[in-house]
Amino acid sequence: MNRRLALLLFTAAIAFAQNPAAETSATIGGKKITIKYHAPSVRGRKMFGAGGVISNDAHYPVWRLGAEEATALHTDTTLTIGSLTVPPGDYTLFVDTGATPWQLVVSKATGEWGLAYDKAQDLGRVPLTVSKPAAPTETLKITLSNTGNKGKFEFAFENVVASTNFTAK
Repeated sequence: MNRRLALLLFTAAIAFAQNPAAETSATIGGKKITIKYHAPSVRGRKMFGAGGVISNDAHYPVWRLGAEEATALHTDTTLTIGSLTVPPGDYTLFVDTGATPWQLVVSKATGEWGLAYDKAQDLGRVPLTVSKPAAPTETLKITLSNTGNKGKFEFAFENVVASTNFTAK
């Protein structure tokens, strides 16, 4: 292998390792709900607010909720998130950090790069409960948890924890 190709492959490997692929899922009533995302790290940077890294995204204040490809939601069952009904299928998740309170955006568009947000594709938006973690969260972490037919979506990153509850049918 020539040196130029080896350097290119090494550089690409480092770039992908900086925002590793991650997944969270929950099974409710035998039906699976999965979120796939890439998890960026803070690495000493300010992420949220004026001058933060996220404020430099093309669609700010709407954030792709991760890095690399857009964050993907797949549900085998109908979800009710707040007052939003999400039929079984595939969706893309964003967060509107400019809304008060912040909003989880469920988009009908799928298979896109994270910066391809189009408001016309919104299935809907749900208010998030936002708080500060006990300690800063270095690497984005998204979790799904469940009890019975109820669940909780939560993400933690930098100085923010945001969540919303959902039910599954």
